[in-house]
Amino acid sequence: MPDRWGPYRNTRFLLEIDGIAIAGFSTCNLPENSTEVVEYREGSDPPHSRKLTSLNDFGNLTLEKGTTDDSIALYEWRKLVEQGKLEEARRSIAVVVLDEEGEAGPRYEFKQAWVRQYDAPDLDASGGDVAVESIEIVHEGMERTA
Repeated sequence: MPDRWGPYRNTRFLLEIDGIAIAGFSTCNLPENSTEVVEYREGSDPPHSRKLTSLNDFGNLTLEKGTTDDSIALYEWRKLVEQGKLEEARRSIAVVVLDEEGEAGPRYEFKQAWVRQYDAPDLDASGGDVAVESIEIVHEGMERTA
């Protein structure tokens, strides 16, 4: 049984699209989120500026996986954007961290997500590496849930 008093490992995770576990990836770069700061000062204020909040900014999610026959679905998701079908391309997705026994742990949920970029694998006949493709996903909000 895993030690739930300790931290989760970063080696087991999966991607859910619209609540369905779709794929495992070899690499997942979860995005940062931040709030822009606006500095403001009036003439009657103390000699320093006030820090006000502005827009929230959500970074992009990047995923890499070995190319398989099933991974065509990721490319087809990207094609919807290329064809101008953005409303159809928007999805609710989640990256789910798994414990040592494969049970779901923390979730990172993303709203209105769509594929901004698809990178096909680099091929080299002189090597024996795995063909890896990647996608970059933009979204309109991230939430971490238990």
